[in-house]
Amino acid sequence: MLVGMPALLFGGVLFYLLVAFFLGVAAWEYVRLYRAVQAEPSMVLVVGGTLLVLTVRAFFPEYAMPVLTILVILAMAVHMLAFERGRDLAARDFSITLGGLVYVGWIGAYLYDLRALPNGGWWLFIVLGSVWMADSGAYSIGSAYGKHKMAPRLSPKKSWEGYLVGVFTGALYGAFLTWAFIQYGPMDGIITPLEGGLVGLFLSIIAPFGDLGESMFKRQAHIKDSSDLFPGHGGALDRIDSWLWAAPLGVFLIQLFWL
Repeated sequence: MLVGMPALLFGGVLFYLLVAFFLGVAAWEYVRLYRAVQAEPSMVLVVGGTLLVLTVRAFFPEYAMPVLTILVILAMAVHMLAFERGRDLAARDFSITLGGLVYVGWIGAYLYDLRALPNGGWWLFIVLGSVWMADSGAYSIGSAYGKHKMAPRLSPKKSWEGYLVGVFTGALYGAFLTWAFIQYGPMDGIITPLEGGLVGLFLSIIAPFGDLGESMFKRQAHIKDSSDLFPGHGGALDRIDSWLWAAPLGVFLIQLFWL
């Protein structure tokens, strides 16, 4: 977080490069997870397509949907050719390639969209900051006091106790961050602390399921972490799993109620 702080603060190309790094690595990790169980999604299309979708969304948004459509058709063509050459599970590989393009690429690009909103830097800290603190609260309490498993197959260490504390923590920090940005930033008259708390509450209820979704990928691949990019903390996909849900939902909420 500290390394990326200049990009978060200044936005623009710096933030684009930060998001491109995380999404590019996350896309590579996604393919690696499935190749561990003998699937063969296209590395070139998932990683290259993710970066292309992000780039178009960031700088040429009017072409975003045509580019995604072309990538889907291209993925079908690539895997049809693989089937013709003897790959019997090419249809499954196509589905996995498509999942990476849409989930990591298209959904991930909302991280850039969030920062690109009017007052986007402040919105980004409210949205992602609330979810980050919710994750921290859930881990702290859940690891110490959690007794009722939330999803034993997907993530055996997650508990309902931790989840509920995370929801409370996310709502509290949503309100606090909004109050701070009203006092020391440009958010006065745009959003109230109560509304910020409600944003934090909503996102803290929903975003943890992004973590469970990534756990599904890892459980299927029998791999603990998506990579060892951050020793002791996993890979890029492990770092942004909840944010992949929070960013688009945050953009939709902000556009609906405050823009």
